[in-house]
Amino acid sequence: MNEVQSPNEAAKTLDGWYALHDFRQMDWEAWKLADESVKQHALESFSALRKQYAEVEAQQKGSYAQYYILGQKADFVFLHLRETMNEIGELERAFNQSAIAPFLLPAHSYVSVVELSNYMGKPGTDPMENPEILARLKPVLPKAGHICFYPMNKKRDLQDNWYMLSMDERRAMMRSHGLIGRSYAGKVKQIITGSIGFDDWEWGVTLFAEDPLQFKKLIYEMRFDEVSARFGEFGEFFVGNLIQEEAWDELFKG
Repeated sequence: MNEVQSPNEAAKTLDGWYALHDFRQMDWEAWKLADESVKQHALESFSALRKQYAEVEAQQKGSYAQYYILGQKADFVFLHLRETMNEIGELERAFNQSAIAPFLLPAHSYVSVVELSNYMGKPGTDPMENPEILARLKPVLPKAGHICFYPMNKKRDLQDNWYMLSMDERRAMMRSHGLIGRSYAGKVKQIITGSIGFDDWEWGVTLFAEDPLQFKKLIYEMRFDEVSARFGEFGEFFVGNLIQEEAWDELFKG
């Protein structure tokens, strides 16, 4: 009689705020042709939305960041964190119905939720009683000078199938992987969001840094770690520069 094997143990996750990476492309031709009164109304509408985002962050019910994306994939990314997925939907609809929306066209988006796994957890402890963990699940987005975002999967190919490894094997590799990330503490802030069942990839990785070269150094070093070298699959990378609130009016004069 064949012995029935139990399924591999799935990693348990702690889930925090929902996340929307909203990438927009500016229709500069339409903007240049628009009447000044239309532009002014659009800018006032846009400013009111951003004030609402700032108020939510001040109330510690979410967070918000805005960056100018380099290259041709998009012009801007608006990153939102909210307590519920319904709130994500509400803010997205409010933006699309605003007077600025005809000029800021959708280019790409990513829906996910801030996630921590039990790969790095300590057995016998309640993580939700740890203020540091709670702060990581409901983070205030750093307004660092630069952002880097990319989605990723773990491979399910033949011998390199992450999901067929035991929990002990996965935990050991993730600890080694995490050590590289921690060596960049103070240089790069990382937020991992889970998107299995929410979007086309399994995770989104958002990095913040004052020195953009740290993105290159960190990601390159991680390529040599087994987790990335054997099991990592990566989507498009988006990199950009912080937009200070007072810079918007000047930017739209372009």
